[in-house]
Amino acid sequence: MFVGKVSYYKLNTLKMKKILLLSFAFLLGFTALAQEKFTEGVIVSKQSMTSDSDNMQVKMQMASMSDVETITYIKGAKSHSKMNNEATGSVVTISDPEAQKILVLMDNPTMGKIYMLQEIKVTDEMLKSVVVIKGDETKEILGYTCSQYTVETTQNGAKTSIEMFVTDKIEAAQPQQTALYGEKVKGFPLYMKMSMNMNGEQMNIITEVIEIKKETVSDDKFSLTPPEGYKSMY
Repeated sequence: MFVGKVSYYKLNTLKMKKILLLSFAFLLGFTALAQEKFTEGVIVSKQSMTSDSDNMQVKMQMASMSDVETITYIKGAKSHSKMNNEATGSVVTISDPEAQKILVLMDNPTMGKIYMLQEIKVTDEMLKSVVVIKGDETKEILGYTCSQYTVETTQNGAKTSIEMFVTDKIEAAQPQQTALYGEKVKGFPLYMKMSMNMNGEQMNIITEVIEIKKETVSDDKFSLTPPEGYKSMY
């Protein structure tokens, strides 16, 4: 019923919003913090989306969801990330590895206020779909020396290639997607480039950290209880 009420453009936009939401979980400075363990504070990252498509509609969708800034609060293994964008609205993701749960809160222009509370599960079958290659390159990001990894995954017949540079100095839990790589990727990604094919169009999503601030973070940021006014997506 809902699908019948939206245009083809909106459907594709919703698919891209979902990809943006999923990829955003990859997110995570100064010289004083360089090479020190980071266990509590704020990490700011920026995400951009590009496509080689000549389709003007696709280019407009890419532009509407580019230059998205995400603020991530870290405390031990727990994380609370929030991004705002005209196309996606507000998206908050709270991850608690000890509770093995992740809460996603969306205040979306199309869908309204909804939430998803899920268990963090990684199965053997999921791990088998992932191929990880350790690269030889390193990249300096905000004073941290990051190691290169290339990850290739296949899900529902669709292939995705990811180049990432990770540091082992960030002690926060890995994003849910990188947790799929098990022990194959050691560290937290400060730069990621995801390449995928969507509806026959090649697209790239680049996420990179632009600021790291060491500061005290309130425990309230990591509550897994959905706020009033939010309805379950299921």
